[in-house]
Amino acid sequence: MSLVFGTLGIGQASAETTILALGDSLTAGYGLSKAESFPNKLQAALNQAGHDVRVVNGGVSGDTSKGGLSRVDWLFADKPDLMILELGANDGLRGLPPSETRKNLAAIIEKAQAAGVKVLLTGMMAPPNLGREYSDEFNAVFPDLAAEYDTLFYPFFLDGVAADASLNQGDGMHPTGAGVDVIVTRILPIVEKALSDLSQKGAS
Repeated sequence: MSLVFGTLGIGQASAETTILALGDSLTAGYGLSKAESFPNKLQAALNQAGHDVRVVNGGVSGDTSKGGLSRVDWLFADKPDLMILELGANDGLRGLPPSETRKNLAAIIEKAQAAGVKVLLTGMMAPPNLGREYSDEFNAVFPDLAAEYDTLFYPFFLDGVAADASLNQGDGMHPTGAGVDVIVTRILPIVEKALSDLSQKGAS
């Protein structure tokens, strides 16, 4: 995968709540127009539902959890209120040690919590060709971290899209615009839960 930076600062700069989508090509919108990317479509859905939000595209195609960790301090300069953490797919594709993925994601979450940024962690599944032992260890990273750090958790970012040829581009890994629609529809309730939690926190 080529290193392609996503478009930062989508939407109105004066929006009340800023959401940082920190991820890889699935967030960046690999193979899609800006309008079809996950951050853009998520912002549109949230705005349509009445939420005054701006979604920042912090996706880089090909990025690993280590790469995300190296960028997170810079991205926090935008002072997000909520971070959707979507990293790990490329760790799995490269067969990187799940212990390293866990360490990197934990460090990102710790940085977010120290900065007062609420975290919504999204899970990923290991490619089946890496074997049962690797898959079990890798797949457990995400729910374990969500429990350890008490974050909101969406179990599988590609839920409803993975392995469906009609919702994926020719490479079988990246969603089409229609696939992104499915992701947004399915993840929207928990994003709204996060926004509700932020609103209640602000009112207290």
